[in-house]
Amino acid sequence: MKNNNSNFQRPFLKWAGGKYRLLPRIIKALPEGKKLIEPFAGSGVVFLNTDYDRYLLSDINPDLINLFNDLKQGKSEFIDYASEFFVEKNNKEKKFYRLREHFNQLETGWERSALFLYFNRHGYNGLCRYNRSGGFNVPFGRYKRPYFPAKEMEFFYQKAKSAEFRCQPFLKTMSHSRKGSVIYCDPPYLPWSLTANFTSYSKQDFSLDNQRELAIEAAHLAKRGVPVIVANHDTKFARLIYEKASKVESFPVRRFISCDGKGRNNAQELMAIYK
Repeated sequence: MKNNNSNFQRPFLKWAGGKYRLLPRIIKALPEGKKLIEPFAGSGVVFLNTDYDRYLLSDINPDLINLFNDLKQGKSEFIDYASEFFVEKNNKEKKFYRLREHFNQLETGWERSALFLYFNRHGYNGLCRYNRSGGFNVPFGRYKRPYFPAKEMEFFYQKAKSAEFRCQPFLKTMSHSRKGSVIYCDPPYLPWSLTANFTSYSKQDFSLDNQRELAIEAAHLAKRGVPVIVANHDTKFARLIYEKASKVESFPVRRFISCDGKGRNNAQELMAIYK
C-alpha cells in the first residue's frame, strides 16, 4: 500500500542522491504488496512515505544501520542524547575535526551513532564518505546553525516499529523476498564518466559488476513474482544491463550534490521496472 498524501515526510538525514523530490514518481510506480524491501537504505525517505505492512531496509554502511537501530530501540532517550552534540561549541572547525578523529576510534554504540548524525548535519554538503581504511573523512561544513531533526527522528521512530534494519550486502537482502514483497533499489549511481564516479559512500566501491548483478537479480526475482524497481543514471551501460526490464522510465532530475549552485544542472535518470 502507498501513501498518496502530497505532504511528504522528510527524512532526518541529509543524503546525496536523496529521493525526496522524486517521491510522487516513485510512489506511483511502486506496486501494492505486504512488504517493502530496500537493499540500499539511504535516508529511508521511500520507507517513510509508503504504507506497507512491513519493511526490510539494509545497507553495507554499519554506521547508518546502527543509527537506525539505536533510534528504533532508544526512542526519545536516544533523540535527547543525540541533541547534546548540537551545541554552539561543537560548531567550530577545530572541534569538528577533534570529534571526527574521536569518531574514527569509537566502537559501535550510542556515541558513535549520535556523532554520525552530528557529522551528517555539520559536515560539508551532508556527504557521507570514508577513506580506504574506513575512516570517515568528510570536511567541516561551515553552517551557521545546523538543524537538529528531532521531529523527523520521532516520526522515523514511530514508523520503525514495522521495520527491520540490517547491515548486509544487497543480494542477501533481495534473497529474503517472497511473493507479496516489493523491492525498491536505489544503488550508488553509475558514473557519467570515469572521472565523475561518486561511489565512496562506504569503504567498498559499488562496481560495474555489482550494477550488472543487481540487474540480473531483479530480472530473476520478477520471474518469481516479486516486482523490483531500480533507480540509476540513464546511461548506455544502464540501458544495456536493464534490457530485460518490463519498462524503463527516463526523466530529468535537478542535481543538488554540487557545492557550486551553478553546477547543479539537470541530469537524466531512469527507473527500470521489473514485474
